Amino acid sequence: MRRGIAATALVAALGVTLAACGGSDSGSNGGSKGSGELSGTVTWWDTSTVGSEDKVFKKIAEDFTKAHPKVTVKYVNVPFGEAQNKFKNAAQSGSGAPDVIRSEVAWTPEFADLGYLAPLDGTPALKNQDDFLKQAAASTKYNGKTYAVPQVIDSMGIFYNKKIFKDAGVQVPKTIDELKAVSAKIKQKTGKTGLYLRGDDAYWFLSFLYGEGGDLVDAENRKITVDNPAGVKAFKVVKDLVDSGAAKTDATDGWNNMQTAFKEGKVAMMINGPWAVADTYAGKEFADKANLGIAPVPAGSAGQGAPQGGHNLAVYAGSKNLDASYAFAEYMTSVETQAKVSKELSLLPTRESVYIKPDVATNEQIAFFKPVVEKAVERPWIPETGSLFAPLVTEYTKVLTGQTTPETGAKTVGDGYRKLLKDWK
Repeated sequence: MRRGIAATALVAALGVTLAACGGSDSGSNGGSKGSGELSGTVTWWDTSTVGSEDKVFKKIAEDFTKAHPKVTVKYVNVPFGEAQNKFKNAAQSGSGAPDVIRSEVAWTPEFADLGYLAPLDGTPALKNQDDFLKQAAASTKYNGKTYAVPQVIDSMGIFYNKKIFKDAGVQVPKTIDELKAVSAKIKQKTGKTGLYLRGDDAYWFLSFLYGEGGDLVDAENRKITVDNPAGVKAFKVVKDLVDSGAAKTDATDGWNNMQTAFKEGKVAMMINGPWAVADTYAGKEFADKANLGIAPVPAGSAGQGAPQGGHNLAVYAGSKNLDASYAFAEYMTSVETQAKVSKELSLLPTRESVYIKPDVATNEQIAFFKPVVEKAVERPWIPETGSLFAPLVTEYTKVLTGQTTPETGAKTVGDGYRKLLKDWK
């Protein structure tokens, strides 16, 4: 489903034309320009977790009408795994695209390259833009323009069950070797598996790749690096965790399997991010929220590393209600809104000034993840970043499930990247 460079160039040309013709399913601007009062409909595609995050975002989004009573907010929750291609297909066809989309940080430069996003420089969407964290704002830029507003920023840590750790008499592992030793003792003392390692999403592989000193690509030098010795070693590390019994994995439905196993106390640890906190608290093991511990992902041979993630709000270039869409993007990323989101969901704000708000400053989960985010590894902000995961997840799953070797898996991913990134070494 992911397009290569040649197709991307073609769609980019089409995208500019379609964007100019419109095609959003929202209403018209109405009186927003003539009277100065915003009106019409703003359709927002939210990609947050159903059952926890979505309820909070829906309520906050619809409260936009308190300040703008003539605007109707049409909230649509689109499954995260479907949203990237669904938006591209809608924008390409010129029909059904939302006015505003919650874009994963890696999608933003791709959508901008295709001509599907409205530049936001000089619009109300970027109000007080100097307040945004620099690393959060980095993913919103493309070719010298700003195409999105940072909504949340995140990274990953190791979630652990404090009661299981106490029963097993173990401490939080700081290295991969310690992780294996701790998992072995947990198995011996409690009969439970140490770690649930998600095997159907290669984003969960990045912490191990960075921990061995590797990366997917070197964008500055236009070089493929996933198949270098560090990349091969990272594949060996995750394979060994499974083979040794330190971790269990899966090839499908990894999110639900992982969350269920951890929330029910069947495993002692999982790797996850701030987006998982609200759902994790819903598990019986964490009725007492104090039972949830979070620590840095155990370090590899080259050090500790975790990916920088997050989401931006981007405005569709073909929206028929740009004025209201700009205002909605500003509202959803304002200091007040981010403070509410942080209080309800423990998600990390993208504005510096939000971190001094009382409810945010005293939030234990945010206090943990803030320094982790500051040290997180940025992904390359190139149009193809989102597409790098398709070949990677296939080989990652194969390696974990014994269908291929770490060496062959890394080489196959590298070969796939060289087909995608023409003229890269």
